[in-house]
Amino acid sequence: MTDIHLSPDPLPLGKSGIMVSPIAWGMWRFASAGADGQRLIETALEIGINLFDTADIYGFDTSKGFGNAEAALGDILASSPALRDRMVIATKGGIQPGFPYDSSRSHLTRALDDSLRRLRVDRIDLYQVHRPDILTHPQEVARTLEDMVASGKVAAVGVSNYTPAQTRAILGLISIPLASHQPEFSPLHLEPIETGLFDVTMAHEVAVLAWSPMGGGRIVKPADERTARVVEILDRVGAEFGVSRAAATHSWIMAHPARAIPIAGTLKVERVAELADAYKVIWSRKAWYEVLVASRGEALP
Repeated sequence: MTDIHLSPDPLPLGKSGIMVSPIAWGMWRFASAGADGQRLIETALEIGINLFDTADIYGFDTSKGFGNAEAALGDILASSPALRDRMVIATKGGIQPGFPYDSSRSHLTRALDDSLRRLRVDRIDLYQVHRPDILTHPQEVARTLEDMVASGKVAAVGVSNYTPAQTRAILGLISIPLASHQPEFSPLHLEPIETGLFDVTMAHEVAVLAWSPMGGGRIVKPADERTARVVEILDRVGAEFGVSRAAATHSWIMAHPARAIPIAGTLKVERVAELADAYKVIWSRKAWYEVLVASRGEALP
């Protein structure tokens, strides 16, 4: 029986030529980090994390409003420019509060320029369409993403929250590599496995960035029987390797052959430092499937 060993070695970001860490750090709450922001970034870099995920809409519900998370990161990069060369910066656009989604060429082009200005950089490593816009033809989205790369303002492009069918449509229309897909995935959210999305990404060598790896906090504080069953197994495996529940959870995500990159969202420096413990976990097939079955609530066929 083959056990699953994890490695901290960098992974390819699809076919983009960019190498990224197997764990990313998410900045959706970065607008609340305040004075700890730079320390959090430096801690992540110290443990080998180089992929930092943000979006223009992050922080829109704070006092400073839309774009605040990007602006906060931009302030840090302006004061400590040496950090930029150590980071792979990913951001997203296409959500507009009140619309709700807009992936038109005009909107995404303007959104990219606004993100560059807030981040205070001349190039974004990875730009992703945040949510699928039903009213924009996928061909228009594909041409817009191609033009972003051709302009030199973006190194690689991807999508986020697309269905398998929407992903296949973009893959069939875009003439450059689709570097990434960012779905929700955790031991409590199995949709990318059940819908075949991971099969699409593996077949086309698209990197997966998994958001909400802790199940929106439900794995931290289980409130129902199903979650409690999942957490019991995660805690058992974590105890076996001397790591936290969070580290065990991230390692479970990373063990899938899609090599999903969990996007950790903690704002606690000590929790960021603990993320490297995920590599200590060795999953047996039996234990990994136990988590899957507990989450499904029914036996496998």
